[in-house]
Amino acid sequence: MKKKTQLTMTLALMAMAPVLQAAEVYNKDGNKLDFYGRVKAEHYLSDNQAVDGDQSYVRFGFKGITQINDLLQGYGQWEYQIAANHAESEGTTGTKTRLGFAGLRFDKFGSFDYGRNYGILYDVEAWTDMIPEFGADSYTRADSFMTGRTTGVATYRNRDFFGLVDGLNIGLQYQGKNEGDRDYSKQNGDGFGMSANYNIGAGFSVGAAYAASDRTAMQQSLAYGRGDKAEAWTTGLKYDDNNVYLAAMYAETRNMTPISGKASINGVSTSVKGMANKTQNIEVVAQYQFDFGLRPSLGYIQSKGKDIEGVGDADLVKYFDVAATYYFNKNMSVFAEYKINQLDDDNKLNLNSDDVVALGLVYQF
Repeated sequence: MKKKTQLTMTLALMAMAPVLQAAEVYNKDGNKLDFYGRVKAEHYLSDNQAVDGDQSYVRFGFKGITQINDLLQGYGQWEYQIAANHAESEGTTGTKTRLGFAGLRFDKFGSFDYGRNYGILYDVEAWTDMIPEFGADSYTRADSFMTGRTTGVATYRNRDFFGLVDGLNIGLQYQGKNEGDRDYSKQNGDGFGMSANYNIGAGFSVGAAYAASDRTAMQQSLAYGRGDKAEAWTTGLKYDDNNVYLAAMYAETRNMTPISGKASINGVSTSVKGMANKTQNIEVVAQYQFDFGLRPSLGYIQSKGKDIEGVGDADLVKYFDVAATYYFNKNMSVFAEYKINQLDDDNKLNLNSDDVVALGLVYQF
């Protein structure tokens, strides 16, 4: 029975934090280096030709720690992804640096790091980002302010609130301006954010986060989205115990979520490109880890744009997600997932309304 319990815990940890399966490369004299990675062989089945087909990729990275003295520790992490679904002649298409940051940890006083890292809003979003392939896309996007992985962020974190309150964790983040030749949806002005989460006990945690940024001149010049500030707030609740994982998140954004499509405005087909004045976002995930390795998953994701110029309210993302993962061991798993799109075929922005089935085999270490 003890071995079964250990297996269940190992599989659950692997499902929720693949990086924990890293291979230790070096550990001597207070210096430790772990190397981790995954190969995801994956195929999408969909009437949407933009995504139908091979989606395979390879991802790898390292995490390093150095003990400077009794109170001070240095650390760094780098993570890279290479697409495996392109012809050799396409060169580096689909490759990207996901993470790259370094920092210092000052005992109970917290840590400070800078580089390419997760935005502070993801502290809550991570709780519902548990679905094998899809999910966590109601308002979260890479390089979209501080919602997901992003560039140029300085982050301070403190666990257990200076050692005074067990389970209370806080974070503060500053992001510098990113403009240049980036697409408007990947730009941001100077911004600041904060987060807090508290482990209540018995498997329950609550969390909240807020971020606000200046909008760039290009973003303010667009016809859709008003104001010189972009902001978002989010709250979440999580239960993780007894092989059960439940999480829910609600968030609202202002002038932050990119929108694009075609709408009929005053009887004329018009291209819509810009930011939603407001969005309301919901994500819910429920999973159970069986002792023999099976992990079924149910999810619901929705983002509704509000007060879009000439359009009004419109669903931007809306789907149910049904998935199952089977773990052969801590390094090998297989999954199947069905994204059941709930957008109407005649939705206001003519967004894709097709379902997607994802099939995958994953090796990770």
